[in-house]
Amino acid sequence: MSRFVNPFTDLGFKVIFGQPASKGLLITLLNELLAGEHHIEDLCFLDKEDHADNVHDKGIIYDLYCRTDSGEYIIVEMQNRWHSHFLDRTLYYVCRAVGRLTELPPPDTIKIPVEKDTDGMVCESSVPYGSRYRLSTVYGIFLMNFKEDGLDKKFRTDIVLADRDTGRVVNPHLRQIYLQFPYFNKELAECETLYEKLMYALKNMNDWNRMPDALKEQVFKYLDQLAAVANLSEENRIAYDKAVDRYRVSRIVEEDIRREATEEGREKGREEGREEERLSNALKMKAKGLDYETISDITGLSIQEIEKLGIDDRRDEGKL
Repeated sequence: MSRFVNPFTDLGFKVIFGQPASKGLLITLLNELLAGEHHIEDLCFLDKEDHADNVHDKGIIYDLYCRTDSGEYIIVEMQNRWHSHFLDRTLYYVCRAVGRLTELPPPDTIKIPVEKDTDGMVCESSVPYGSRYRLSTVYGIFLMNFKEDGLDKKFRTDIVLADRDTGRVVNPHLRQIYLQFPYFNKELAECETLYEKLMYALKNMNDWNRMPDALKEQVFKYLDQLAAVANLSEENRIAYDKAVDRYRVSRIVEEDIRREATEEGREKGREEGREEERLSNALKMKAKGLDYETISDITGLSIQEIEKLGIDDRRDEGKL
């Protein structure tokens, strides 16, 4: 048993980042992820289940949903296993959060405020109509313990709304950050920044019996205390043991699926190779003038299949 909780289990992630006592650690993580772009002084956790439109989404929409002291909304999600349409789902959640920033009545019920000018004539209010659409930024940050085919083969992918030709950001209010941990391959000695050290710790801490001496920053002393299995309450310890069991089972299932897919791919490749070899041999026999019955007996191809061999090639060469 590791000294530290596994951050890629649901309860382990909540222990490290999702409780009031861990708010400082979450702020540090977010500030490192958004360095040079945004700095968070404080944040509050929001009730994620209030944002579930579908009963099947209850409890799983956001691992963390919070608002910063300056009004930005941040979704932080940990995903241990790949599932179909993962990128579509994460985009949907971020867009839905953006949509909830302003609740507008139907267009035909909007009443335009009026006022009288100095001549007593009625005129429209000077309040700009578009001001009601002013948005706060919504960040979606997704920690992934798997590789997603829809993303480039790298650890971090940042998504912005930008001009396709110039790359200039057109609207800064929707941001997505995908972190594919299987692609984070740095050793601790290669980690120069606090950001890199945090990513290294998250990926490897479940294998540690003690915090490495090289992680001297105060945040890791706090992580040492917060994530220690021994410090869990009895209730959380029972829940964590169950979460670890689910995690291990899911990994075994995933490995079996990948192994079966790999073996099926190999078998398919071998079968395709055998088929190509049969066709090639039959074509050579046909070129040497062997009768079709003999070729069929040797290769197992039907007479019709043998008759068609070479026709397409000759047509392409202008021979037919």
